Amino acid sequence: MVRDANSELTLEAVMDGYVTPREEHFVVSTGALRELGRERERERERERDRDRDRDKSPHSTGRFEAHDPNSLARMISNARKSRFGKKIGIRDRICCYQWTWFTMTMATGGIANVFHSIWSSYGASWLYYLGLFFFLFNLCLFIMNCILIAMRFWMVPGSFYHSFRDQVESLFIPAVVVSTGTILINICEYGIPYSNRWLVYAMECLFWIYTGISVIASAVWVFPAYPLLLSAPFASNLITSTVQAAEAPGINFTPIAFCSITVQGTGFLISFMICAAFIYRLMTQKLPRDMQRPGVFISIGPSGFTVAGIVALGQQSAVILPQNFEGEEHAVFILRVISILVGLWLWGLSLWFFLVSVGSLWKYVRPESTMPFQMTWWSFVFPNTALVTATLALAKALDSAGLRIFGCVMAACLILVWLLVFVTMIRCLWRRQLLWPKELEDTR
Repeated sequence: MVRDANSELTLEAVMDGYVTPREEHFVVSTGALRELGRERERERERERDRDRDRDKSPHSTGRFEAHDPNSLARMISNARKSRFGKKIGIRDRICCYQWTWFTMTMATGGIANVFHSIWSSYGASWLYYLGLFFFLFNLCLFIMNCILIAMRFWMVPGSFYHSFRDQVESLFIPAVVVSTGTILINICEYGIPYSNRWLVYAMECLFWIYTGISVIASAVWVFPAYPLLLSAPFASNLITSTVQAAEAPGINFTPIAFCSITVQGTGFLISFMICAAFIYRLMTQKLPRDMQRPGVFISIGPSGFTVAGIVALGQQSAVILPQNFEGEEHAVFILRVISILVGLWLWGLSLWFFLVSVGSLWKYVRPESTMPFQMTWWSFVFPNTALVTATLALAKALDSAGLRIFGCVMAACLILVWLLVFVTMIRCLWRRQLLWPKELEDTR
């Protein structure tokens, strides 16, 4: 019984790379391990035989296997059977477009948000125009993403449905929702203070639509409920910009603020539970593989966005609480203090995750260690925009020059990282390392 239990346990560890130890694990015999090794070798041989059989007729069934990393390339190959012998063209490259490209618009919109936060602290006009440039540039990138991925779905029939079934690509589908959320936040920042009432009413309506969609999108289980985590920043920017607008309409901010706190709290608690599992995994295993290493930075975002949203909402508590609220004057003061205390608490957590994430990149300081470029490199940027905006929000609430300078230094470093990732992405596109169907190279 002990031998069977340990064989099953060790096999699980070999296949998955992780397993929770049980008592039987510590009394496993050497013979059981040898037998397990032989059994595992036979299983690998059977898998190699199946792979060889499948490779002999890769297009015989035309089926799309969600777990197959080459399934997209095979789907493209099926779509262009009549074009074998020709060079790989722009059509074939567009067919490789995936949902992961929306991580680029998430990060670029976050940079525009960072510039607005710095401008709010110092008031320099050139900061405002730089942020406006990133906002408009991000709109162009978002439209480009929508057009190209729609072309992929049109040119490769069935790829839209199968993108939801793919175990990797489906994780990035809510990136569209997060990108939309950053754009809506930027519209509040750069549009509402200089527009008429119609934009305020439109953004109020879009807030409720975005909140509903984010709840649905988070069920896909991506970015530790990241679509939910933009609710409070969206609401705080909407309220702050409306108060500053030249024609401020009479909007009831109470339901917007309370709904955003509810959704934000749900997203943070979900992500907090996931981060607990992430920490346990770091304690019991090695760091993720090179291609997955940028994902470590995702742990920074949940607490960072929550701090930025809660602190900003706390500073606007005078216009959020209803006028007939009992003890309104004292309630405003209490809410501001509580928002700052909670913000400091979670800001420390976000900073700790930042240090852990940066430490995970220490091996790449050595010249012999390299990290292959993937679109997930944008994880170096987007979660850190949350930490920067949270730092600047606390600096504004506490009127702290030290936090303000610290936030600006982090922002400058983050902009350099954005430039590095963007230039590397363009270079990989030029060198045919991105949007290039590897399986079709032999048909040129």
